[in-house]
Amino acid sequence: MTNNGFEGGQMLTEMFGLAGRVAIVTGSSSGLGMGFARTLAGAGATVYAAARRLDRLQDLAAEVPGIVPVRCDITDDADRRALIDGCYEQSGRLDVLVNNAGMPGPPNAEDETIAGFNSVLELNLVSGFHLATYASTRLPENERASYINISSVIGLVSTAPIGGASYAASKAGALGLTRELAGQWGRRGIRVNSVVPGWFDTEMTDGLFSNDKSAGWVRKNTMLGRGGVEGEINGAVLFLASDASSYMTGQALVVDGGWTAR
Repeated sequence: MTNNGFEGGQMLTEMFGLAGRVAIVTGSSSGLGMGFARTLAGAGATVYAAARRLDRLQDLAAEVPGIVPVRCDITDDADRRALIDGCYEQSGRLDVLVNNAGMPGPPNAEDETIAGFNSVLELNLVSGFHLATYASTRLPENERASYINISSVIGLVSTAPIGGASYAASKAGALGLTRELAGQWGRRGIRVNSVVPGWFDTEMTDGLFSNDKSAGWVRKNTMLGRGGVEGEINGAVLFLASDASSYMTGQALVVDGGWTAR
């Protein structure tokens, strides 16, 4: 008898376990990325935590077993290649890639320069494309992997007056990229999915939640009546990284407290 494809009534801990697997999480020196790195390491994976702020990564590694800190400028082509190559050189494999690194742009389109727009797309979209495509070339034949792109509700719907044109374009692009890569690589055993966060109280959104007016706007327009806290999205990433989602690809998993269901 099988249980959703897992022989012998396999336990939940085994379905979601990542023992022996290797992951990369970009933008993991703070916010959601740090939570993702903690979660995957807690599930048994060796996690290469990549970001520019090495001191924060080293502190994280000292606290969480299984974390390997890697200083990496995700906007730099050579650094991106070195991150993937270093993972294979040290661990011999890469099972999970979480493209999380990102930054916002100005909220008003008329205040955004072309150079600034390109910079946001380079970090939020192009870097993830390059990491995924380069990782796919290193994946041995007959091996499987899960690539996870972190998008945003701003890539699904307009959140004006908060959001921004470059950020919206980059996060909508991540959703399109997810579907296309899933279609191209599915038969190779590479699953590609997105996680779509709503409004989470993190370092990047501190100005939003520390302001009574904007925090009230989030509460008013979210079905659950509040913003999210970091731990509430970690399970979505673990699900997509693990065998629990082995028949899932090309999808966007929205974790937004009901924001986009209004």
